[in-house]
Amino acid sequence: MSHTVIELHTDAPTKPPVDAPCNGCGVCCALETCPLGRLRFLQRRGPCPALRWSAAEMRYHCGLLRAPAEHFSAALAPLAARLTARWISAGSGCDCDADVQP
Repeated sequence: MSHTVIELHTDAPTKPPVDAPCNGCGVCCALETCPLGRLRFLQRRGPCPALRWSAAEMRYHCGLLRAPAEHFSAALAPLAARLTARWISAGSGCDCDADVQP
């Protein structure tokens, strides 16, 4: 059995169960980089450089989805946001099956 240690903000919400709505815990993006992130940042392993903490909302967000113009040219940003939403399956619930220990 292998273990991976990830560091997340102390105020981050607890990872929800698989298929529950995303609560912005950040576990999935701290563990793996999505397909678009792999292309954009040329990395195959997490944490994703686009993972952003929102102090106001006390949750993580995907920077590729929420602020694509920070990571892509203005011409590519709208397409990148649509691809990101699809590739991270935004809105379909948690798909991270990592066993998280406090």
